Amino acid sequence: MNIAIFGGSFDPPHIGHEQIVNLAIKELNIDRLVIIPTYLNPFKEEYYLSPKIRLELISLLFEKTNKVEVCDYEVKQKDKIPTIQTINYLKSIYDIKKIYLIIGADNLKNIHLWYNYDKLKDLVQFVVISRDNHIQKNDLINTVNYTLDIDVSSSQLREKMELKYIPIKIQEKVKEIWKKD
Repeated sequence: MNIAIFGGSFDPPHIGHEQIVNLAIKELNIDRLVIIPTYLNPFKEEYYLSPKIRLELISLLFEKTNKVEVCDYEVKQKDKIPTIQTINYLKSIYDIKKIYLIIGADNLKNIHLWYNYDKLKDLVQFVVISRDNHIQKNDLINTVNYTLDIDVSSSQLREKMELKYIPIKIQEKVKEIWKKD
């Protein structure tokens, strides 16, 4: 089985995340795309939306998307989980031939700081997604590169919620959540 792994905070999920999933399903030779919301990103100290809410939003967003599975492994650990740990978990439950690891281009410059990076780069094919039409390169790893034609980030949305960047399928739920804060 060939899988792609798309992990992240998804704090909140936005249309860029939706486009990445659609692109991966269309362009990568995969049987399954596993979306894995973090409990807490290993490079961050806090989250805005709770892990439970982010998991619910991602699950709702992709519940009927062919080839997509939302995995609660990292959220259930209630801790920062290194990517390699999640990959080893997935390898223990699936017969995997190839693993694509989807990351944003902004992660590429610090990829060498990821836990067990040297082992990780031997386990996966990195798929780098850029938002700014500038293909990022890293001499340390071999990458497959794609560019999205949308410039939106979760951090921008936390500062100023613009519903036009939230997928229609979860807009009402996001509006409810934002009203409470």
